[in-house]
Amino acid sequence: MNASLMLAVVLIPFIGGILIPLLPFKNRNQMAVFLETVVLVNSLLVWGMLLNRPTETFTIIQFAGNLTLTFKLDGMACIFGGLVATLWPLATLYSFEYMKHEDHERTFFMFYTATYGVTLGIAMSGNILTMYFFYELLTLVTVPLVMHTLTREAVLASRKYLYYSLGGAAFAFIGVIFIIIYGDSMDFILGGILNMNKIGSRTDILLFVYVLTFMGFGVKAAICPFNSWLPEAGVAPTPVTALLHAVAVVKSGAFAILRITYFSFGVTFLRGTWAQNVVMCFVIFTIVYGCSMAVKETHLKRRLAFSTISNLSYILFGATIMTPLGLIGALSHLIFHAVMKICSFFCAGAVIYKTNRHYVHELDGFGRNMPIVFGIFTVSAFALMGVPGLCGFISKYNLAYAAVQSENPLAYVGIGALLISALLTAIYMLSIVIRAFFPAKEFDYETITDVHDPNWLMIVPLACFVAAMFYFGLHSAPIVSFFTNVANGLL
Repeated sequence: MNASLMLAVVLIPFIGGILIPLLPFKNRNQMAVFLETVVLVNSLLVWGMLLNRPTETFTIIQFAGNLTLTFKLDGMACIFGGLVATLWPLATLYSFEYMKHEDHERTFFMFYTATYGVTLGIAMSGNILTMYFFYELLTLVTVPLVMHTLTREAVLASRKYLYYSLGGAAFAFIGVIFIIIYGDSMDFILGGILNMNKIGSRTDILLFVYVLTFMGFGVKAAICPFNSWLPEAGVAPTPVTALLHAVAVVKSGAFAILRITYFSFGVTFLRGTWAQNVVMCFVIFTIVYGCSMAVKETHLKRRLAFSTISNLSYILFGATIMTPLGLIGALSHLIFHAVMKICSFFCAGAVIYKTNRHYVHELDGFGRNMPIVFGIFTVSAFALMGVPGLCGFISKYNLAYAAVQSENPLAYVGIGALLISALLTAIYMLSIVIRAFFPAKEFDYETITDVHDPNWLMIVPLACFVAAMFYFGLHSAPIVSFFTNVANGLL
């Protein structure tokens, strides 16, 4: 398959998004059909490319010397690109119903669709300069989505998100420069591209730069202490927060860290150093901090946001183990958490859309009147807890197994953090479920007669997500085998 198709699947959502406010749609349904067609066709092209993967690199622009913007569809690109291409059509379908009563709908869908193309650009980046370019562009196209409602809270949240993202990117850029100077190339090559002859006695400087780069990209992955932007971004419409928390922004940060750790600096250079211990300590703390904050949070979407903070550091924990097994565990949670979290956020969005209730204590008895939504939410809660038979168990097992096999004493502390997180996850997720299905005896169901399940536009995506959670929980061998091949450099 022609490698130029990689550029096409990035541009199609861009062009489609730009056309949304320009085309003279006669009604909203025409716009919805156009938008879903653009997204679905693009996803089919992406999957066609993944199944017939071009092996050559496609150069978009060559600046000077070896400074190029290039695409390459290696195994890592297939994993992240496949995730994005699968979830985006379902998220778009859901958003048609959710955004029905929102203002500035065309502007929203313009940036929403453009974000699809930018995220694919990050996935298919062939070198660190390309990834950094699209990483910065991702900030610019998602800021308008965070501030969509134009309320004071939305403006302040978007401002914080912008400041944090640009600040993190500045630190990440330091790593880009050092990799260009001290690497044999800018390309992503498993094992890293640093030239030890160029580094000489500057090992500690490069390790310090790695920590800066890790924390810089870690801003979008909501690592402590740079995570406060994420719960505040919950003021955005639920289709935005779901993609921020499950696919586009936070997963791009985690994906970038996997790239720089395993494919730029290289684990041979990093493993066993003080830099590994420093970043692992930050990650372990974030795992416990995120779920601890989720337990005390009463706002539904912010509770799920703190859950995201904790679960993202599961992925980063796999990165800091710095072994092939660690990468397998990280990739497992990268994919499975995306499905679990977008499902739980869309359930929360359905509740907010149908009832305008935003707080956990307002959900008493909702399970009887919204059985589909809260039934699916219950499955996502069990999956996030790591119950066997669901996909969350597989990724947590892979991470714990990798930690044990690494024989790193600090990684054993990480296993303890995973166990604490599982307990706290049960508390903050099941407390919602119990309120919904088992309210107090004196509860009057007449007070929630306006509560009922949404229409098929919201239910179909939720059904797909819950099916995926069961499928990957019961039949994970093929996809984990693919992760294993990627981690061992076979793809």
